[in-house]
Amino acid sequence: MKLLIESIVSRLVDYPEDIVITEREEDTKIVYHLTVNDKDVGKVIGKNGRIAKAIRTVVYSAKSSASKRIYLDIM
Repeated sequence: MKLLIESIVSRLVDYPEDIVITEREEDTKIVYHLTVNDKDVGKVIGKNGRIAKAIRTVVYSAKSSASKRIYLDIM
């Protein structure tokens, strides 16, 4: 899942080397925290959050084999 998120986001940003994705697994969910360069935050979020919403839609639809819910936080 990290690879999927990184492959999507790296094409949107100017500083792909600053992409950091951390994973936190809990009882019922897996949370991915995405951090990008300060200059690229607007590109990842987009107008009215449209790009962030589209990224989340792709990630949520590509569920892992685990029966846990997947969340993506953009920081």
